[in-house]
Amino acid sequence: MKKDITPRKENFSQWYLDVIKKADLIESTEVRGCMTLKPYGYAIWENIKKILDEEFKKTGHQNAYFPLLIPKSYLNKEASHIDGFAKECAVVTHHRLKTSENGEIEVDPGAKLEEELIIRPTSETIIWKSYKNWIQSYRDLPILINQWCNVMRWEMRNRPFLRSSEILWQEGHTAHATQKEAIDETEKMLEVYFNFGKNYLAIPFLKGLKTETEKFAGAEKTYTIEAIMQDGKALQCGTSHFLGQNFSKVFDVKFTNKEGKVNYVWGSSWGVTTRLVGALIMTHSDDDGLVLPPKIAPVQIIMIPIFKNNEEKKEIENTFKDLNIFFAEKKITAKLDSHENISPGWKFNKYETEGVPIRIVIGPNDIKNQTLEIFRRDTKEKITIPIAISKNRILNLLDEIQENLYIKAVDLKNQMTHNVDSYEDFKSIIEKKRGFIYAHWCGEADVEKKISEETKATIRCIPFEEKEEGICIYSKKKSEKKVVFAISY
Repeated sequence: MKKDITPRKENFSQWYLDVIKKADLIESTEVRGCMTLKPYGYAIWENIKKILDEEFKKTGHQNAYFPLLIPKSYLNKEASHIDGFAKECAVVTHHRLKTSENGEIEVDPGAKLEEELIIRPTSETIIWKSYKNWIQSYRDLPILINQWCNVMRWEMRNRPFLRSSEILWQEGHTAHATQKEAIDETEKMLEVYFNFGKNYLAIPFLKGLKTETEKFAGAEKTYTIEAIMQDGKALQCGTSHFLGQNFSKVFDVKFTNKEGKVNYVWGSSWGVTTRLVGALIMTHSDDDGLVLPPKIAPVQIIMIPIFKNNEEKKEIENTFKDLNIFFAEKKITAKLDSHENISPGWKFNKYETEGVPIRIVIGPNDIKNQTLEIFRRDTKEKITIPIAISKNRILNLLDEIQENLYIKAVDLKNQMTHNVDSYEDFKSIIEKKRGFIYAHWCGEADVEKKISEETKATIRCIPFEEKEEGICIYSKKKSEKKVVFAISY
């Protein structure tokens, strides 16, 4: 099995596409920006969903589902919010097809809708319309809702997992009695994402606030988690928004508090998408294919027997069966590949390309010596250990791989984080190194825009670190603290 993967240093963009293809994650379709997630690609997303869903429920959230189609009038009510998506909205104008005289399917002109329907670009409007019916009293609050669904945004540029017309994601939408509760919720969910990145994805996110220019339309504040990829570009991996009372005022969502006074509800929304799969690929993978952290990998251990006759096959598979029972008890996903018409070398390449964290091989000599061979995908190291002590050693090895990938990602982030105090140094790093650049900014939107136009770098976030007064690298005006710039996907 040939890998045919373009080296990262030669062409990072092509390398990314090659890894996706060789790991068999997706299939393109004839509809622009819509992709088929093949079983292995979807299994990665399923693991992300499963873990995050459990984390959301630990914090009191419930899952619900809201309609795919949103009446245009709902969006008209929150024009400033939808303005950010207006050019990307897909619109349903008719409700029926018919067969033409020449036998072809065409839109029935007599089935035109009285009001156009928008395929949801995000769900704030239709959800707050429901909250109007759900909320009357403080006893109805808080409402903590999440939904797993798809949205559609007709992107101009498409890139697998990173930007597409149809997006798989989760979106949380909460309603609260006080401003503090809504802000606390916004910050709490950002922390859930941050910890998920560290503990499961092995990605060290940078967290902070978006600028007014970069924040979500319709939000008072947008919090973000950002990651740096191996090519030095930043990737926004999730956001959490404090909505204030913007949507409750538009949809007239009020409640009577304990004192009998009527107030508008406070809100938050937050979400991550299949973009996290892209983040996994670009953070950990190498020129031989996908590299996956064990806690997120669909297959954590692949077991490959090598034998010449049925007697050897039976003895080896019995050993694997015993290991598999142990792994199942420990909730470790292991797979035995005993296909006889495929060479061991082909199997080795396949599972290395797919990023399976551990490969276990047992052949006749291993049975004779009562040993097995382990291959670590992260370091490509081969280890021979006695079968008798292998079980706990393999469990520990999964933890070591998870930790090692996080340490490597932290090292990458540190290597690609720069502090600058002059615009000349800023431009030089953007051109030669990229990465996260901490620099002073005066807080003016026009300065932010000029820096972006001249260098293509945007302010990824205003970090939560304490204030550090200085001079803006561009305007030379006073600055309260450094912000983080980067070229982004």
